[in-house]
Amino acid sequence: MKYVIGIIQPDRLDEVLKRLTEEEINLVTVSNVLGRGRQKGVAQVYRSHKEQGSLLKKIKLEIAVNEAFVERTVKAITDGAHTGQIGDGKIFVLDLPECVRIRTGERGNEAIG
Repeated sequence: MKYVIGIIQPDRLDEVLKRLTEEEINLVTVSNVLGRGRQKGVAQVYRSHKEQGSLLKKIKLEIAVNEAFVERTVKAITDGAHTGQIGDGKIFVLDLPECVRIRTGERGNEAIG
């Protein structure tokens, strides 16, 4: 089992969700988050002084998948979020040692679905 975390631009969310659905990946948690990457926010000019910007709005996707769905999940996020511009985002793939479905008590691969 793997835990896939994607950080993407807010305007790419619909396209990413569409791509995930096409790959039969339906169990997704979406959060609004703030962050910055190499661009270090957006620089703004205020009273003729250039001030470094702060945190930018991003979308965080969290998806637990079985091994067979890892590459499909990464490709769906990449294809849906890619614009070729700075700030397209990142994907992190982590090991998921345990998963429990609260309603039934199922554990492991069966709990993910």
